[in-house]
Amino acid sequence: MDGASGEQMALQTTVRQRDQRLEARVTPDQKELIERAACVQGRTITDFVVSALQEAARQAITDHTVWKLTQEQQKVFIGALMDPPAPNQELREAYKRSRKYKASARR
Repeated sequence: MDGASGEQMALQTTVRQRDQRLEARVTPDQKELIERAACVQGRTITDFVVSALQEAARQAITDHTVWKLTQEQQKVFIGALMDPPAPNQELREAYKRSRKYKASARR
């Protein structure tokens, strides 16, 4: 395989095919705002909307999955990991129930 073919193949694997469709109903004001924003960035409406939605989706996932703790909260969390309390009765009972559930699920 020569260099040009390898480069071309690499390009094809990194470019994703856009074959899925999303639709949204917007007000005339919203449409005008979106069109204007896309225009000032020199992008198509589709490119602008997809990019904005993708960033909003990433941010929503990050906001839901990343913990932001104060220094005091970090100390308490690390302390609990490094020196966990002994299991109480409720935890021991929950553990027994989970073992029974897992055993019955394997049958």
